[in-house]
Amino acid sequence: MYVIPAIDLLGGKCVRLIQGEYNRYINYEDDPAKKAIEFRAAGAQWLHIIDLDGAKLGRCVNCDTVREIVLTAKDLKIQVGGGIRDRDSITTMLDMGVTRVILGTKAVSDFEWFSAVAKEFAGKIVLSLDARGSKIATDGWKKDSSQEVIDLAKKAADLPLAAIIYTDINRDGMLAGPNIERTKALAEAIKFPVIAAGGVTTIDDIKKLAQTKVISAAIVGRSLYEGTMDLAEAIKICSENA
Repeated sequence: MYVIPAIDLLGGKCVRLIQGEYNRYINYEDDPAKKAIEFRAAGAQWLHIIDLDGAKLGRCVNCDTVREIVLTAKDLKIQVGGGIRDRDSITTMLDMGVTRVILGTKAVSDFEWFSAVAKEFAGKIVLSLDARGSKIATDGWKKDSSQEVIDLAKKAADLPLAAIIYTDINRDGMLAGPNIERTKALAEAIKFPVIAAGGVTTIDDIKKLAQTKVISAAIVGRSLYEGTMDLAEAIKICSENA
């Protein structure tokens, strides 16, 4: 298992939303590229970036900031999501050097389109399943769909996806620990690498996720900014449990 530090962009700055609510956020860093360099220095190989403005508006808003991070932290492999809902946005991200693109809302609303781009950009697309309970939320977590997490994951089973991210919205940004049971169940039900997100707070959380042997990675955000987890130590723990 590996650890992926997260940068959530709102108005070009690093923030963390509390349970996905845009009126409840904490501003941590005015220079996201600087934070990316710090993560790289701690041993990170991957970086997770979400354009929160984009997720809300349905289009790329913080593209210039993403480009600056890509150019500054050249050794990092970067996955980006938030408001990417058309083919041009995917190609824009990949052309600027992003390793893989995260899609969520459009996969729920137009699975035929999602299937087509997943095949066209084989190995470059990550399916994001953001859920309250077992139901998927969309549009920057502002809308609840009727789709079940496991059903959509199985529907995508034959697509050449890079990975699936499972986020428990109720735990995200709460420093409450990840939903290991649901994440593990999803990982056991499908063939794709499953990445845990939402609430990953302590080294003990990292150990428990790694010990499942089926969860491929963990996205870590607020705990790194507030010091409840040391990134270098988390990466070391994962290497020891490999």
